[in-house]
Amino acid sequence: MNPTTHAFKVGLRRGWRATVLSMKSPQDQVFYVVMAVGVLVYMFWNRNADMGDSGLTFPQYALPSMLAGLIVFSLVMGPAYELTLEREDGTLLRAKTLPRGMLSYTVGQVVYNSLGLVPMLVIILIPSFIMFDGVAPAEASGWLRIGGFILLGLIALLPLGIILGAVVPNAQKVGTWGMMPVVILSITSGALFPIQQLWGWVQGIAQVFPVYWLGLGLRSGFLPEEAAAWELHGSWLTTLSVGVLLGWAALGLVVAPRVLSRMAKRQSGSAMQEAKEQAGQWIK
Repeated sequence: MNPTTHAFKVGLRRGWRATVLSMKSPQDQVFYVVMAVGVLVYMFWNRNADMGDSGLTFPQYALPSMLAGLIVFSLVMGPAYELTLEREDGTLLRAKTLPRGMLSYTVGQVVYNSLGLVPMLVIILIPSFIMFDGVAPAEASGWLRIGGFILLGLIALLPLGIILGAVVPNAQKVGTWGMMPVVILSITSGALFPIQQLWGWVQGIAQVFPVYWLGLGLRSGFLPEEAAAWELHGSWLTTLSVGVLLGWAALGLVVAPRVLSRMAKRQSGSAMQEAKEQAGQWIK
């Protein structure tokens, strides 16, 4: 069998096995439930919030926007934590010693983090459709848009998580280097309230990053066509949204393999031991 093909198959099996273990993990199950409850409680608490003359209820606006923020958080922070932890426990060092080992490792990460979105979406969307009126897409084309933008978000954001995990010195630094920027970007990109309520310069910065465009794309799938008039530019800007997300995907797919390869070259037994010692000092 071709070594590259074999590496892909090994990566697919690794990703699927990690997904199954995650589904069975009580810790991960609690995480999904707590996250879903938090989103549902937030929307229910603000269900009567004034959305101006948009004609939308708060849950209608908030559901796709908050999903965008959660997808960004999952696809950036998840791979970053996984990469740093597996760098410290020797998983990456073992992968490095195998033929095409880094390729199979990367494929496994892509599969695991992609499939990890499914339970998050299910456990939030199904209760939302039951609890709130008008939040589900009215047409099949809406679901196609949602699926398309989730896929675009995946290829735009997952490389950023890999880059973050490859450059931070240890797992404890992921929160410092990544969590705060991701949370701030999500909030300022309209995840919790309309971006129109923010200052103009904040709106400009938010539109540079993929979070805003993913949220806009998801809203275009969930909301009726006439709701576009209430957006920042009075339109869904579908072509531009796709272009921005593809641009970030291209940038990430160019940079991520180089950063990951450079990190793998530096990986050794002594480097792994040093990372463990730093983690131990942090815990103390």
